[in-house]
Amino acid sequence: MKTALVIGGGFVGAACAWQLQRAGYRVTLLDRGDATRAASWGNAGHLAIEQVEPLASVANLLSLPRRLFAWGGPVGLPPRDIATWLPFGLRLVAAAAPRRFARGRQALAGLLAHALPAWRRLAAQTGTAQHLREDGHFVAWESAVTAQHGKRHWLGADVGEARVRMALPAELAELRAQFRQRPVDAVRFDHTGQILDLAQARGGILKALRATGGTVQTAQVRGIAIADGRARAQFDDGTMAADAGLVLVCAGAGSAALLRATEGAVPLIAERGYHLESALAPDAAATGLPPVAFEDRSVIVTRFASTLRIAGFTEFSRLDAPPDARKWRALAQHAAALGLPMASGASQWIGARPTLPDYLPAVGRSRAASNLVYAFGHQHLGLTLSAITGELVAALACGQPPAVDLQPFGLGRFR
Repeated sequence: MKTALVIGGGFVGAACAWQLQRAGYRVTLLDRGDATRAASWGNAGHLAIEQVEPLASVANLLSLPRRLFAWGGPVGLPPRDIATWLPFGLRLVAAAAPRRFARGRQALAGLLAHALPAWRRLAAQTGTAQHLREDGHFVAWESAVTAQHGKRHWLGADVGEARVRMALPAELAELRAQFRQRPVDAVRFDHTGQILDLAQARGGILKALRATGGTVQTAQVRGIAIADGRARAQFDDGTMAADAGLVLVCAGAGSAALLRATEGAVPLIAERGYHLESALAPDAAATGLPPVAFEDRSVIVTRFASTLRIAGFTEFSRLDAPPDARKWRALAQHAAALGLPMASGASQWIGARPTLPDYLPAVGRSRAASNLVYAFGHQHLGLTLSAITGELVAALACGQPPAVDLQPFGLGRFR
């Protein structure tokens, strides 16, 4: 039987492992043992198919000064990490050139068009459909001025397969009742989705993997070595993994370090996000709204099956840099202002979105070894794109035509 070694146990890794198992591989998934560190676990739980425009854009670059954390905004550029974010930023500027941006938008839109159908298939295949909710989301504003600007933007924006409309009076009234009368206006997105319980959904995928003969092991991989034209994983203790017909690297923000010896320097940055989360009373959880993004605050509030989470911030930093406690304090202030029923002992999370300068993922086959494949760099869309990424990797591994052209997502674009 064909064998596959999948390095990385977040949602992307779990989905890829499942699809490879379905495609006839005997899969071993190597997970470092703490799923909560994965960016797809720790952010909003939102299936954001509306985000078809790469964040590497001229518009975002022009708006950066007013969005810096130093001025109360969501974007952090820690001076201590300038050697990390400045080279990345220069590549981002180049990627935002109009022609590159247009190509990136076309590629990303094509990928996102398949995201929700792929999630429906994944949920049905793994018995996790109860965790998939397709109830849209809201974007809300707290001043007439920002609402006017925001509505004009979203009602005229390209949102791919999603649909956006003005919030109905009853919907706006419910938002105001839930959030201390703060929202003055809002838009409602339809056809977007949410995962209601991230831990249970991921656990269900891995349970299905095990039930069909796959294996999940706790291990830390140091790097990828090439011998006789084949890739093998090297563990932290220096030992080598067994030879596998396919080695897949989908280790999120840690992928660049694993691939340095085979792919050279990969311009991946740890774009870190923060959240606070608190348990909900059962009655509150049962009547929860879909995710609500407050654009004036640059935060998103999500009610999961039994918890409430407020998430935000975009911090360009080193993967191992210490967290900035000021960002948790800022989230707590936002939560209090919005009247969120979050306990003072709310859990704190920080995680790193794996981001490439053009804000497109990396999915493809290595030039260094025919059995080495990669799937990482999904930036804010790891959860959203995990299911379709799994299908694309399985097609690539089996030599079948993928649902989308993978050429725009190869690492060769950075050479």
